Parts: sequence; C-alpha cells; structure tokens
Amino acid sequence: MDSVYEKEYELFKEFLESQNIEFDYDLIKKAFEFCVTVHKGQLRQSKEEYFIHPVRVAKIVAQLGLDSESVCAALLHDTVEDTDTSLEDVSKAFGAEVALIVDGVTKIGRLSFVSKEEQQAESIRKMLIAMGKDIRVILIKLADRLHNMRTIDYMPQQKRRDKALETLEVYAPIAHRLGIRAIKEELEDISIAHLDPIAYREIESLLNGNNKYRSEMLESVKEKIDERLKAEMPDVKTEFQSRVKSINGIYRKMFVQGKSFEEIYDIYAVRIITDTVANCYNILGIMHDLFRPIPNRFKDYISTPKPNMYQSLHTTVIGREGVPFEIQIRTFEMHETAEYGIAAHWKYKAGVHGSDAGMEQQLAWIRQILESQNDSGDASEIIRSIKVDLAQDDVFAVTPRGDVINLPVGATVVDFAFAIHSAVGIKMVGAKVDGRIVPINHVIKTGEIIEILTTNQAGHGPSRDWMNIAVTNQAKSKIRGWFKKEKRAENIESGKAELEREFKRNGIAFDDEKQYKDFLSDIARRQRLENTEELYAAIGYGGVVLARILPNIKESFTRLTKQNKVQLSAPEITPHRASKATDGVIVEGIDNCLIKFSKCCAPLPGDDIIGFITRGHGVSIHKRDCINVPKSISEAAEPDRWISAYWADNRPTSFLASLQISAIDRQGLILDISQALVNMRVALHSINARPTKNGNSATLITVSTEGVEHLKNIISRLEKIQGVFSVERINQ
Repeated sequence: MDSVYEKEYELFKEFLESQNIEFDYDLIKKAFEFCVTVHKGQLRQSKEEYFIHPVRVAKIVAQLGLDSESVCAALLHDTVEDTDTSLEDVSKAFGAEVALIVDGVTKIGRLSFVSKEEQQAESIRKMLIAMGKDIRVILIKLADRLHNMRTIDYMPQQKRRDKALETLEVYAPIAHRLGIRAIKEELEDISIAHLDPIAYREIESLLNGNNKYRSEMLESVKEKIDERLKAEMPDVKTEFQSRVKSINGIYRKMFVQGKSFEEIYDIYAVRIITDTVANCYNILGIMHDLFRPIPNRFKDYISTPKPNMYQSLHTTVIGREGVPFEIQIRTFEMHETAEYGIAAHWKYKAGVHGSDAGMEQQLAWIRQILESQNDSGDASEIIRSIKVDLAQDDVFAVTPRGDVINLPVGATVVDFAFAIHSAVGIKMVGAKVDGRIVPINHVIKTGEIIEILTTNQAGHGPSRDWMNIAVTNQAKSKIRGWFKKEKRAENIESGKAELEREFKRNGIAFDDEKQYKDFLSDIARRQRLENTEELYAAIGYGGVVLARILPNIKESFTRLTKQNKVQLSAPEITPHRASKATDGVIVEGIDNCLIKFSKCCAPLPGDDIIGFITRGHGVSIHKRDCINVPKSISEAAEPDRWISAYWADNRPTSFLASLQISAIDRQGLILDISQALVNMRVALHSINARPTKNGNSATLITVSTEGVEHLKNIISRLEKIQGVFSVERINQ
C-alpha cells in the first residue's frame, strides 16, 4: 500500500484496538488492502475517495462489538456491487463466511424490475432471507445506511428525501426491533431533519433553549438519588446516566399525537443501573418515596420485555421544581441489551449460532414477514409488514392464563387470536375483554385481559371481512392461507366475480373470446401464477389485491387496444385536421373552442380521451373508457357529436383528481394522510372522512396532480400508510 493508505490503516487499527476486542488483524489488513485496491479511482459524491466509506462502516460495526469476519465484510460490502469483483473472488480470498455476509448486504441493482418500489422490496426480501442465515448481514447493512445518512447532504434534494423516507419506514424499524437504540435514533433524527426540516429546527430550538436548565436540573436529581441510595442501600452497586428524548421521539408526540412540548413528560430521563432485578424493584420503591409519581405513568418492561428484548422499569415523577421527568431502572446486563440489542451477543458472549433457541425466537419476526410475502406473492408486502408489524408503539394484552401478547398499536382481537396460535384464530367466534363480550373489530388497549371464544364445529373458519379488520401481517397471512387451502372452489368463484365486476366498471371488454383469455393469462403470468384459475383463486383468498394491480391492467388493456385497433371505445369518425391546443387538449378540426373536463370520469394526462360537442358549452372531454362513452360510436344516438381529442405537449401542469382511501378507522389517520401529501409536495384541496362498517373508514380527498403517472405515485405512497388497505381513483 502507498504511505497514505498505510497511515489510514494504522489509524483504523488504533480504533479497533480501542474497542477491547480480539480481532484477526492479518485478515482485516488483507481486507483493507483489497478494499483500497478495487475501489481505487472511485469517488463519492462528497469527492472523497470511495474506500473511506467502507472503512467508516467497518468502524461502526466494530463499535457494535462484532467479530473479525463482520469487520472484513463491512470493508468489502460494496466490492461486488460497485466493482468488477465477483462473489467467488471474495469467497476465495476471505472464505465462505465473509462471502455469505457480503452477498446478503449486496443490493439487487443489476436485476430488472417493473418499478423502483419492486426493486426496493426485492432487495429487502433478499436481505431478510440472508438475515435468517446470519444476523450480521442486517447489522452491517444498518451500519452502511447510517454512514450514508451521515453524508446525505451531498445527495440531490429529491434523492435525500427518498433515502430519508426509506430509512424512516424500513431501516429504523428494523434497528428498533433488533434493539440497537443508538443507530435507530440517529437514523430517525437525520431522516426527520430532511423530511420536515422546519419541525426539526423547532424541536432542536426548544431543546437547546433548555440546555443549561436541563443540565442543572438533571445533575441535582442525580445527586439527590445518589445520596438517598447510599443511605438506604449502601452495599448496592449503582451507576447513573441522564438522557434526552430523541428529536424523532418528540416529533412523533408533538406532530403526530398533537401534544405540546410541555405535555411530553419523558423528554428528560435519569437512568439508574444496578446489579440485580430485586434491587431494581427496591430502588423503584425508594424513587416513589423520594419524588411524587404521576399516576398511570409506570411501565414494567422487566416482567414484560418488549419484542426487541428491551427490559427496564419506567416511572414518571415530579421533582420539587415541578418539572416532570422519567426514571429508568435496569440491571447492567439489561442496559447492554438496551444499547446494543442483538449485537450484545457478540459484544459479551462471543457470537451467536443458528442453533441458539433464544436467537431463533428473537428473529421469528423475519420468518413471519417472509411467509406473509410468500402467501401474497407481492414483494411490496414486505415494506407494509415492516411498517406495521415492527412499529415502535406497542400494546400489551394478557390471556386469561397470564401470558402477555405484544402487538402493534391499532391491533384488534383478530390479531390477538392469531398471535396466540393460528388454530385459535381460525376457530374464533368471538372475544371477551375484561369479562365483557366485544365486537370482533375491538381495538386492543394495554393491560386488557382478552379471552378468545372458539368453536370445535367442523368446517368453521375465519370470515373474509377479517382481512380488513386484522392489522398485523401475521394474522392476514394466516387468514389468506386458510382460504387458500380450504375454500379453493369458493375462492375461484369469488375471484372471478370480483375481476369481472372491476373489468365492467373500468370499461375493459373484448369481443374476441381468445383475446380475452390471452389477456387474463398474461395477467396471471405477471403475478407469477400458473393459469387464469390460479389468478381467480388468488384474488378470492386475498393473495392478489385487485385494487393494487388494476392500474397496470388498465394500462395493458389500453396498449393492447391501440396495437390491435380494437374499436371498443374508440370513435368511428372521419379524421379532421390537427388543431391548436386549448387547456392542454387538441380537438381535431376545431381551434380555440371552449373545453370542459367531464366530472363523470375526470380525465387526466395519460388517459385516452375523446370529445363530445355540447350545445352552447363547447367540447366536453371524457375518458375513452368512461361509462357515458358508447362502445361503438357509429351506433350511438348522435355519432357526429363525438370527436377525436388528445393531450397536447403544452398542457397545464396541474389537474384535480379525487381519491377514496379505505382504511381501518384509527386516531391519527387523517394526520398521516396529510403528512404523506406534504412530504410528496402534493397540494390537498379537500378532505372528507366518514366511518364505515366493521370499524373501517372511507376518506375522500381531492389533490393536485400532473397526470396519470404522478397520480399512481401518490396512490402508491398513500397505500403504505398504516391501516390503509386500498386507494382508488374515483369520479365525482
């Protein structure tokens, strides 16, 4: 290596030595030299040499306490993707173990996908599969994403926002579930800084304005606690820390839950770390004697750990100054798990192997997410699973036997039943909460005792409506699986009826029976299904959500009718000369005429359109598949009034479109919809929400859009909101 790189390696080695971990420095130096060589000549957007990035990632990995193979894989994580190096080259030089980790971290950028969203989902699916084989894959990927977020300012603005949103929706929840607090909070805070910079600066200003007072107050509290514990528990080993709630944590309470800064009681916290669980509870009693506890603000995560293994006692109290603050009490081992999560296994137990039963239980959520995606056949199901099932806000409910079930906020008794066991969910006929019969869409609250009522009646199973009631993908996957297995004939009939109904509603029709069958076969093939019957069945049991694939079906139909000149909705009219555009539409044979976009179908740029000459009101523009446009113009009552029209290149940049959002009726839904539109810079003109049956809601919004493709992107983003199960373009 050149002297410059030798110096860089020495600095890197000094850092590794400071971690007090026994590393294989010969292997690591070999990986460092390999990294420098293959990335030579490459620059990052910051203009620094590319090898600096994998070195920074390797440092984060070392801080997590991982082993030599992990550090090597971190140094090599971009070699297969960004250089001519093959996975075989890595395997030969550094062994199969390092190659397996590198392969898991490598994105699938070289494959071809229908959309960017599908590519992202497939990449995450591959990563989750690799995690099942070796958890170090995701730990290195999180370190990689963390360093990329630290240098995000060098990216173009839109790419910064896209990366920040992906980080907030995918990588931060995974870090949370793995219990790696520091990485999770830094990823969230950087993301919020770029997604909502005004709110970020406001919270930062509020925190900085209280800096001096906060420091003095927390120091005073720690002194009081230390003095009291020395007096009452002189032989007990304790340590003290103070912490300030992350900006994203405050953001979620201020801008999502609508609280003021003063109403957030856990902004400031004191941690008391001791040696035994018994001492944790003894210290809790002393704290409640020393300070006044706030009612209903005590949480026992020791007896009921969070899904990410977090354990601690939390209590909110008020000191003599009248300022509320949180006290967290935990053992030293619990503290290491709270800070490093699953990585604490390497830091303090010299690694974990696949046979570790505890590890298997901790990573069961990976298997559940993959199973859910396999059942639905939709790769983007992974993203929705991560957003819902790995949500930070949890509720804890109890079975009559005393078992604690942890579920995301908004979960219903249907989710509770399937969380106990799939057989319990399938046989469920009702539920009791705290001894009272409740409806099946009852939303669970922490502390409720829930009894699931079941039947042994042969052939009993879940209702199809439960797909709209369940929140967790685990429950939805089990419901889909049951219908797929037990009700095939019913699924085929139901799916066929639903498909034909949607085709009729959207004007998709064929005179040629063979062409219709070929069209359905093509849809089935694109959904990775063997034939049309399998497509009907998948729609019937919910494996294929028709609302999600319908835009692509309509696009394919439009393309096909153009190619084959199928005159189903096209007018049989005499061609006119091309004319000048009015309001972004060219009407053949007429210049500067009054244009009106019909409300019955609300056409947008990208839709096939046709004009209808009205009496005294110019030309009314319809979509070609509008229900008010005759299938055969020549057979229409007044065929001469139908005239060809198409979009001009200089059309207006903004059009109004209406969408209906069907979702679980929950608190904060309207705020989440509004925030999603703000993040996309989409103007919201009106919003109207109403409750529907089964605890759901229908929200009608009108937004500005640039055309069909832009509207598809808006719909795709809205579908990712928690609890949303369909977003449809409607006509008003």
